[in-house]
Amino acid sequence: MTQISESNLTERKLVECSSNKVSLETELSETLYNTMKDFVLSNPTWDQYKLINSALATFLVQNGCNDNSVSEIYLNQLFTPSKSF
Repeated sequence: MTQISESNLTERKLVECSSNKVSLETELSETLYNTMKDFVLSNPTWDQYKLINSALATFLVQNGCNDNSVSEIYLNQLFTPSKSF
């Protein structure tokens, strides 16, 4: 019984961690913003949130980040690219 309770608690923690979100506000150059907007409008499977998450995860992994959550985001976008390319 203790194992089941511990397992359920661990599963709940994983769900809570994976659903944590942080709002981010930043300034972009007009060129970068317009390029991002054009990309999202021409690729219906992408949105601004997916694009930013993908870009940040790619940057972090390529620059030595070893966090498993970041690597998971990076690998997911790497192996499930947009079908509209």
